[in-house]
Amino acid sequence: MSGPVVLTGRGLVGGIAEGEALVTREAVSGWGGVEPRRGRIIESRHELVGQSFAGKVLVFPGAKGSSGWSGMFHMSRLMGSAPAAMVFTTMNTKIALGVVVTHVPAVTDLDRDPFAVIRTGDWLRVDADRGQVIVTPRSR
Repeated sequence: MSGPVVLTGRGLVGGIAEGEALVTREAVSGWGGVEPRRGRIIESRHELVGQSFAGKVLVFPGAKGSSGWSGMFHMSRLMGSAPAAMVFTTMNTKIALGVVVTHVPAVTDLDRDPFAVIRTGDWLRVDADRGQVIVTPRSR
């Protein structure tokens, strides 16, 4: 990629946010998988263990685990450590409720595989009102 790329999908929670991408091909567990005070992944076998999603655009397949997923992400919002936005590929009830209570722009059902286009560190503009993710690649 040389310039910005636009991915189009379906916005779930409206709004516009920008931030650095934090990308994982692994689903994220909320209950026991994140530490909401700092917005860190703490699931010991997760590829992002120890990394913070606070203020970043979290690009991931979706939620796994219990219904506590939404509660942990809601707590991250209350503690000021929520992601700036979420971009994900697999819809389920956990993620649907989670993006609503987290109050961040969220986009899914993209026209291209986000894992083939977006890398950690890329700059993303998530326009969930229009269902768009604009990717500005970092220098590779």
